[in-house]
Amino acid sequence: MGYKIILTADQGSFTDYSGDSVLGYVACMPYRLIPRLFMEKFFTPKIKYYDDYRAYIAPYPLRKIESSLLHHGYTEDDVAVIPPHVIKKVVDNHTRVLGISAHDPFGLNPVSYKLSMLFGGGQTWTAKFFEELGEAVSSLKKKYNFKVIVGGPGAWEMQRYKPDWVDTVFLGHAELDFPILVDKIIKGDNSPSFVIGKDPKADQIPPIIHPARLGEVQITRGCPRGCWFCSITPETFLSIPIETIKKEVAINLSTGFKNIEFITDDVMLYGSNKLKVNHDALVRLFTEIRKMGVNKISWPHISSPPVKESPKTVKAISEIANYSEDNGNAPVVGLETGSEKIFNKYMHAKAFPWTAKDWKNVTIDATTIMNESYIYPCYTMTIGYPEETDEDVKQSIDLVQSIIDHDLIAWIFPLPVIPMGTTRIKKNPFPVIKGLPSLYWDLLYISWKYSLKTTRRLIPTLTKGLKNAMISKVVRLMIDKIFDNIEWVFYELKKTKGIYSFNFSNINLNNTLGVIKSIYWLFKISAIKRLN
Repeated sequence: MGYKIILTADQGSFTDYSGDSVLGYVACMPYRLIPRLFMEKFFTPKIKYYDDYRAYIAPYPLRKIESSLLHHGYTEDDVAVIPPHVIKKVVDNHTRVLGISAHDPFGLNPVSYKLSMLFGGGQTWTAKFFEELGEAVSSLKKKYNFKVIVGGPGAWEMQRYKPDWVDTVFLGHAELDFPILVDKIIKGDNSPSFVIGKDPKADQIPPIIHPARLGEVQITRGCPRGCWFCSITPETFLSIPIETIKKEVAINLSTGFKNIEFITDDVMLYGSNKLKVNHDALVRLFTEIRKMGVNKISWPHISSPPVKESPKTVKAISEIANYSEDNGNAPVVGLETGSEKIFNKYMHAKAFPWTAKDWKNVTIDATTIMNESYIYPCYTMTIGYPEETDEDVKQSIDLVQSIIDHDLIAWIFPLPVIPMGTTRIKKNPFPVIKGLPSLYWDLLYISWKYSLKTTRRLIPTLTKGLKNAMISKVVRLMIDKIFDNIEWVFYELKKTKGIYSFNFSNINLNNTLGVIKSIYWLFKISAIKRLN
């Protein structure tokens, strides 16, 4: 095709998740447990492309890199964003650089690692998709001799292992240094093994030029709270100018999107100064975006302290964003721990302007405020720090029980804390089942039991974004059938302190022999369940 620079990602990232980003979490499961047919038809369907193989829509990070290259001086004839399933038709003798955005190349992110650990181990779909892309790229590279740069939120995993077919691992933000690296490669300079990109200022981040999947638009970058386990550093925090945001919204609307998804690590920090909520900036942002013809605005992350600090802001943006009882928003929220000891060491600014002693009250008040505005938090917890004891976990159980006792609408997911390579705990060991505090399994059980209740309550809201009625029906049926048995699974994990998870290693739904063995095993387990 003649493109000098091709940008892509593996199938687990280069998809629109059938119109609902929540379905992307299925790719974090061991690939043995989810048949490929379901992944390709429902959870990670392939993106369509034009006659020149350019993607109709693409993951936001790729659109941002594409824009940076074009603003740097490259042309549309030089740069193309291509879905992974057609790169073999596009790469040729003109290709000099293949850039890959990696979200979770080896299944080490907190959700993937935990789900693999709980369900018998083995490669996750995120890792499987990346491995398959790597095989295709390796073959093409031998034939055409281009350079491969891998970056993105999962690039830190390659600090542990860099495949032979990868020339450069790019860590950090790409706007300033990625185009310069591409310049050097095209001129024939050696490609360094690792590059750390400098953080740009807000006016150095160009708007996307072509549409992003799900109508994605970034409004903030970074987080000033500085939790040790998080790869997002305080130094990178900034709010994107509203004019840049509006340009990106317009690009997405012009392609037919009716809803917009803000990308942010905490929506309540837009326009903030020193963690103080800027009510006027948020109301202006949501109002102006809605006036552009947007049906609904959603966003993936929020934190509890600013919700408690400014309930009027939460109410205002919920009303402007068009939330209702059957059309709410379900952002990820860091609940982390109930232990003051763990809180004060690893996340001392998390509760600002409150302290660790106030964390339970902050959580209950914030959840109540969110629920009243049709916002349903997906709480994540970090468990398994080296000095964490059962007493610390007991305090976390008490925190979760408070949410349950108040009958608040929330999911709660206790995740083993992962030593990501760009964090302050990067030298910590990776968690293993036998190394977790024994009460972790009690915490996991009550959390998942309550999360299953929440999911059943909100199935209409969770599947509302699915653009295909048949897919929506199938997904609802799958949720219902799975939930008939999964609570019992978590009870067994609790009873055996996690050892029960090894039973799942017998299941493989992606080959004929594995399916036969799995059916036999499931019948056996069902019989045991009935006897109990």
